[in-house]
Amino acid sequence: MQVSQVDADDRVPTTGQRVLMLTLATVGFAVNFWAWALLSPLGPRFKDDLGLTSFQQALLVAVPVVVGSLGRIPVGALTDKFGGRLMFPLVSLATIVPVLYLGLAGHSSLAALLVGGFFLGIGGTAFAVGVPFVNAWFPPERRGLAIGIFGMGMGGTAISALTTVKLVNAGSLATPFVVTAVVLAVYAVVAYLLLRDAPGRVVPTESLGRRLAATLRLPVTWQASALYAVAFGGYVAFSVYLPAYLKTAYGLTQADAANRMAGFVLVAVVMRPVGGWLSDRLGPALVLVGALGVVTVGAFVQAFTPGLMPLGTIAFLSMAGALGAGSGAVFALVALLAPANKVGSVTGVVGAAGGLGGFVPPLVMGALYGAFASYALGLAALGVVALAALAFTATTVRRAVVTRDNAKATA
Repeated sequence: MQVSQVDADDRVPTTGQRVLMLTLATVGFAVNFWAWALLSPLGPRFKDDLGLTSFQQALLVAVPVVVGSLGRIPVGALTDKFGGRLMFPLVSLATIVPVLYLGLAGHSSLAALLVGGFFLGIGGTAFAVGVPFVNAWFPPERRGLAIGIFGMGMGGTAISALTTVKLVNAGSLATPFVVTAVVLAVYAVVAYLLLRDAPGRVVPTESLGRRLAATLRLPVTWQASALYAVAFGGYVAFSVYLPAYLKTAYGLTQADAANRMAGFVLVAVVMRPVGGWLSDRLGPALVLVGALGVVTVGAFVQAFTPGLMPLGTIAFLSMAGALGAGSGAVFALVALLAPANKVGSVTGVVGAAGGLGGFVPPLVMGALYGAFASYALGLAALGVVALAALAFTATTVRRAVVTRDNAKATA
């Protein structure tokens, strides 16, 4: 495969440069995820105002997830080609349009909300920009931690959970959308002025179609996609559906449910770099086995709807930490096994799988609750899926890592 080298400055980046680029990328991820998650805290309000069913409410908050997920495939490949310096401002500016539409005009009907939610998915593609951008700035032995720190930007969903309802109560329904649009615009300008792609970044010269086809032939693409669909997909599913679940299953108020969801998100955010750091030292396969084991136990416990204090809270926070650590470990696996000039393309496909993994569970939970007035079956299904992913990691993925290590040792 032909590649080209960009940026004549081939000096080794300083620690300060790396920290600045990592910080800017993480902030960009957080801001775009804040926008991406704006509909979730308002789901119960839209349900009441528009008379939505449980399934329609789940569909409303899931649409941005699936669009943002699928959009990561082309955005990741474009980032390999054009770099994060261009793609971060572009994605941020493009996200402003649906944010303002939803806040100012697009909330009067389910159809209008679904249209706005569809384009709001653009914000979710920022993840596929940041991973290859950060990966290029750091040496292999530090990429797990660096990408894990970048992954803390998923805490943008916590910002949304903590501020959206409060901003609506303090102003109007448009207020959180306008505030988010302003922040996105400021970030886009700052990113354009300060972001720089890594010196010596390798740029593929093949067409987008050829690169995507080559990416899909890599075993790591499918292995990491399956695991990320469970780890990050589980996180996304809870972050968008947990307020509705807590309100229905435990009778919490909208504000209380949103605050508890924010706690779930914050635990997952903090544990993501921990998962990357542990992966640098213990290997991503071992970290994933441990994380998926915790998710399996937590899901089966919560299937019985125990009291929220303390057992339900312990189950949810344990799953949050495990899903965060597992998400960090997946991209440590990508950094370990993916070719340098395909990290963006692999990230796009894997990120899409993670988002799609978050799209399905809210729909399933909404449908099952509508049919049986219980969430037990949905949570039990999560436990079964996590157990299957654990077995897959302990066998197929572990063998792939061992094979790579042996090949490197004999090279």
